[in-house]
Amino acid sequence: MKFIIITLFPDMLNGTLNTSMLWKAQGKSLVQFEIMDLREYGIGPRRQVDDTPYGGGDGMLLKPEPIYAAIEKAKADNPDAEVILPTPHGRLWTQQVTQEFADNDKTYIILCPHYEGYDARILPIVDHQIRLGNFIMTGGEIPALAIIDSVTRLIPGVLGGEHSAEIESFSHGDNLEYPQYTRPEDFRGMRVPEVLLSGHHAKIAKWREQNSSTAS
Repeated sequence: MKFIIITLFPDMLNGTLNTSMLWKAQGKSLVQFEIMDLREYGIGPRRQVDDTPYGGGDGMLLKPEPIYAAIEKAKADNPDAEVILPTPHGRLWTQQVTQEFADNDKTYIILCPHYEGYDARILPIVDHQIRLGNFIMTGGEIPALAIIDSVTRLIPGVLGGEHSAEIESFSHGDNLEYPQYTRPEDFRGMRVPEVLLSGHHAKIAKWREQNSSTAS
């Protein structure tokens, strides 16, 4: 799987993409990341990427020309790539949607919007409009990282355990995973439930089922 991220702030991405599971996934050749600087596709000697909105209003909008140019460049080498746009108008990003993306071995181009938004004429070249929730962020870089991280960890071979992703919260609808414990058995008077120390797999499974819950 490959992700191409189009951004005005590449430095916001490099550290996270080269850390922890994302770094390991690259090392195993399970995923590739490419960062494109939108500014390189800006207009004129100042490489302008934004302008004031028609009709007035505060802030600036990303212009369509640099976005089209960047996406067309990305698709020149990846013609079947699909474009993702983080936006409040998008489909809610859930674990089930994440799994849909993880099941498709495709190249995804993620455009990171900024300022007050983008010229609506870019929407014809967007395949997936995605929102993380009902809130607004300064730009699309953090949503892009959230999308990439949540998808990458579901690619077989990325996580350590064979079934690690199958028993997590939201792996089956609105389920929330049961509480978990590690050593020591007694920490400041708080003890690990005895059933987890019993070695009785059927009882442990029942306890875990009883202590799982549903998101409100």
